[in-house]
Amino acid sequence: MTNSNMVNDNKWVGAHVSAAGGVDQAPVRAKEIGANAFALFTKNQRQWVAKPLDEKTIANFKRKCAALGFTAEQILPHDSYLINLGAPDEEKLAQSRAAFIDEMERCEQLGLKLLNFHPGSHLKKISEEECLRKIAESINLAHQAVPNVIAVIENTAGQGSNLGWRFEHLAQIIEQVEDKSRVGVCIDTCHTFAAGYDLSTIEACETTFAEFDRIVGMHYLRAMHINDSKNPCGSRVDRHHSLGEGTIGWSCFEYIAKDPRFDRIPLILETINPDIWAEEINKLRQFHLEA
Repeated sequence: MTNSNMVNDNKWVGAHVSAAGGVDQAPVRAKEIGANAFALFTKNQRQWVAKPLDEKTIANFKRKCAALGFTAEQILPHDSYLINLGAPDEEKLAQSRAAFIDEMERCEQLGLKLLNFHPGSHLKKISEEECLRKIAESINLAHQAVPNVIAVIENTAGQGSNLGWRFEHLAQIIEQVEDKSRVGVCIDTCHTFAAGYDLSTIEACETTFAEFDRIVGMHYLRAMHINDSKNPCGSRVDRHHSLGEGTIGWSCFEYIAKDPRFDRIPLILETINPDIWAEEINKLRQFHLEA
């Protein structure tokens, strides 16, 4: 499939590619696997501080994205795993908020519109409600500091004290965000399934996404992570698997590929074998073309 066809295709499918050697390498790696969407880290995801993006790297990133047909809407940056926007400790919360604003600023510099993040954890030191309030307040502060970038909340599997595994958590955060035009949700299929929302059949998918629409609203869905799960439904354990090889199975991914409600948002693989990402992308594209 040519790149022009890929760009005109309403189904934006890709993977979380490496930014080793510079963020400007990410669009090239995405193109190599036949993707027309991609995710990346704009800095080392396991360090608090990174050197600022230099002008040459920024220019190269924008030039390569334009040349390879990637628009800002097709790219889903992910923030650092260290950040906890609901941290009970004030010092850690301040550090997390500063790091999150830095991540947003990097997106702004690169001309990107979305920033995907895990909402936060109460660490069993504060109530869920207090933690959700802190997360929403963190988003509001980031919005005030950086224009344009949309905060995209990723649902979690519910491991440990992580919040965001219930659709109600996502709704409560969004309710407390002042600028609702700049907040959205990324649904991870593995996390959704692990949290107890069944996706293993077409009927189960219909039920789960109807519930998401009722509680959160499909208009807030800005991206998806497309992953199978190594663990059963409701396990609250986050273990990704290759598509069709886990406990979710192919029905879910066929459903997403064929349903126009999931058009024109990044659908990002975080499956466990990068060697078959191109095959997984092609399989999803085939389902879409059959619709």
